[in-house]
Amino acid sequence: MRRQRAPHVLIIVQNLPVPLDRRVWLECQALKAAGYEVSVICPKGPGDPAYAELDGVHLYKYAPPRQAEGALGFAWEFAYCWVRTAWLSLKVRRRARFDVIQACNPPDTYWALALPWKAAGVRFVFDHHDLNPEVYRSRFGEPTGLVGKLQLAVLEWLERRTFRTADRVISTNTSYQDIAVRRGGVPRGHTTVVRSGPDTTKMRPVHTDATARRGGEHLVAYLGIMGPQDGVDGVLEAADRIVHEHGRTDFRFVLLGFGDCLEDLKRQSTELGLDDYVEFTGRVGPEQITRYLSAASIGLSPDPLSPLNDVSTMNKTMEYMAYALPVVAYRLTETVVSGGDCAVYVEPGDSAGLADAVVALADDPARRGELGAAGRRRAEQVLDWRPQAEAYISVYDGLTGFESAGPFPGGPPATGGDSTDQWGNPLVDLTDDGALRAFASARMMAPGAEPAPSAS
Repeated sequence: MRRQRAPHVLIIVQNLPVPLDRRVWLECQALKAAGYEVSVICPKGPGDPAYAELDGVHLYKYAPPRQAEGALGFAWEFAYCWVRTAWLSLKVRRRARFDVIQACNPPDTYWALALPWKAAGVRFVFDHHDLNPEVYRSRFGEPTGLVGKLQLAVLEWLERRTFRTADRVISTNTSYQDIAVRRGGVPRGHTTVVRSGPDTTKMRPVHTDATARRGGEHLVAYLGIMGPQDGVDGVLEAADRIVHEHGRTDFRFVLLGFGDCLEDLKRQSTELGLDDYVEFTGRVGPEQITRYLSAASIGLSPDPLSPLNDVSTMNKTMEYMAYALPVVAYRLTETVVSGGDCAVYVEPGDSAGLADAVVALADDPARRGELGAAGRRRAEQVLDWRPQAEAYISVYDGLTGFESAGPFPGGPPATGGDSTDQWGNPLVDLTDDGALRAFASARMMAPGAEPAPSAS
């Protein structure tokens, strides 16, 4: 009997390098484990080579363009990345024929690359990460002038073309799925919800030392991209109220990540007199994320209400929960879907209420213990990547007819047996509900660790 050839999937990403894009890297790993061949085209991160093979995934990378400014700048960025991606797709094809192209937006331009490949028998999967018309409305409001209306119309046309070109659409939540069906005309049977759930076997709390708190009693964390629509300035406004109005100099704040607004945020911190209390880490990897989110008392999801944010799933909320970190968030539709009853919600736009909720939660260790433990259990039982990976692979198995081994051919990922993580941090005992609540309440340091020196 002739052995079935493993299909080759080419994934296109413009927004972030891989494996920094956690969702895409999890998808790559799921495909690889299921028996597929996987290649990725994406921009380079700092120090990245033009080609590398990582864990069996072939990574093809191009130098990213300069940061775009204005409509012409974004048009140039999209055109530059499109051309570099198209050229690299030929390079991938010379190495090995691919059967499926998966494009992850933004932007909604890669349907035009998929079309000629579809003529050659390649299938097209759209992994719907963002709503570009809503991004426009969230940044600039509903346009009233001719130029603005034209720009929005172009974005809506590109989105329609992407939906109509796709053989299958993967949606990050049911709100996005409804848009694919209602606005994109995609048959519901051709859409599948694959949430960006955390891999809770790897994203889990540890006992760490107190250095991340920099002498404070409570560390408040923000993890994510720092763009105009992300509301990170609200973290600094909350910090200003907590430190200068509440007089709480026992708080420290850490902003993990990068984005277009990072330098503006640093200037804002200085202007507010917060530099002794706020740390900007820049780009971080799994080790730093584990250390900071295990040491923090509260995770913030300050995303403001907007047409985009209300229906978008915020990865940081789920990641806080994976680390048993209590969450304070604005009450947005999909944020509540993720957090359920495991977060403290504040009405959107109430920046004073956000700060007050942080202080109240910091001063209530029992409540922190309940929320943190419940959040971890929800991350394990509802949000975890495992069922998402199974749904994701089912899309490819159905599309290609490949009889894959599934994303976990060896059975469920191991969840016990180790006493430390890969960096030597003692793991929190997740099998004991009492121990988990105690950790979430106190964020206990590693046994025998020296406390950080007090702030001067």
